[in-house]
Amino acid sequence: MSKIRVLVIDDSAYSRQMIKRMLETDSHIEIAGIATDGIDAMAKTVRLSPDIITLDLEMPEMDGFSFLRWLMKHRPTPVIIISSYSDSKTVFRALEFGAADFIAKPSRIAASEAQKLERDLLRKVKGLKEFRLDKLSRNLEILEEEHSRRTSFSTSDNTIEAVAIGASTGGPAALKIILTKLDADFPAGIVISQHMPKGFTASFAERLNMISKVPVKEARDGDELERGKALICPGGYHISFSKKRERITASIREPKLADKYIPSVDIMMTSVADIFGSQTMGVVLTGMGSDGKNGMLEIKKRGGYTIAEAEDTAVVFGMPAEVIKAGAAEKVLPISQIPGEMMKVIRKTK
Repeated sequence: MSKIRVLVIDDSAYSRQMIKRMLETDSHIEIAGIATDGIDAMAKTVRLSPDIITLDLEMPEMDGFSFLRWLMKHRPTPVIIISSYSDSKTVFRALEFGAADFIAKPSRIAASEAQKLERDLLRKVKGLKEFRLDKLSRNLEILEEEHSRRTSFSTSDNTIEAVAIGASTGGPAALKIILTKLDADFPAGIVISQHMPKGFTASFAERLNMISKVPVKEARDGDELERGKALICPGGYHISFSKKRERITASIREPKLADKYIPSVDIMMTSVADIFGSQTMGVVLTGMGSDGKNGMLEIKKRGGYTIAEAEDTAVVFGMPAEVIKAGAAEKVLPISQIPGEMMKVIRKTK
């Protein structure tokens, strides 16, 4: 099996060496080259043709955004942004330019944080072997359509009361497609778990809130799940719900050390299914791994409705594939059709 060749781009000598050292611990990965700014990176991308690029955004001469725009136009290549926590808003701009994923780089790297950073980096580099840039480009084009098709529905009492959506790599663009196509009076509460580290989901929720008709916010402990509003689980935590009389409120809790996926889509979906039963809809979008499979099985077992993103549009067909193989998907649809299906099913069940 050929090795995955990685070009490391960072203006900090310390960061370059740290990333290089981490990547070299895996025998399946090879350092194709090192670049210190965007101009250097352009030349080495053309000369070395790397399989994957790790990219710092703040660099002299040519910054990461300028390089990313050039790259996606001339030499489309999967990119992992390696960003500090203070870059939370700019990270989502980079994802809109075509970056595949990102990793949070702590300002002070203790031994335990370095190990976590290394695990995340190796997992994402190896996971991006399956990444489909052509699908991501198509999804980004959908976002740019000025006159996207919209469907209006009446709002009488509905049976589906809660929609739980799970996503990982490629999820930010997919979630934007869904949320920006929903009507302001969407007749169910929405909760989302997107695999993301601490410190990034508040900016992500703010960005979605600005462009969606459905209000979107990062969930806090005690927030109520309400019709027509979307809550995003804070990165680095899990979200579950409890019912007191007629109020359904969120509980945000720390993960355990052994937890593989954070936030956990399975924990969120199982909790929602426990409360709403057959009035639950589950949606699993693009991403690596198998998170969401058990949650979708739980929703289906209780008579709820489940949708998995189709291979045609999922930039990483890991999570949806696991759901489909387990027999937990009622429908398998390309991302552009999922918002319409959500509205259609809710309308039918009214």
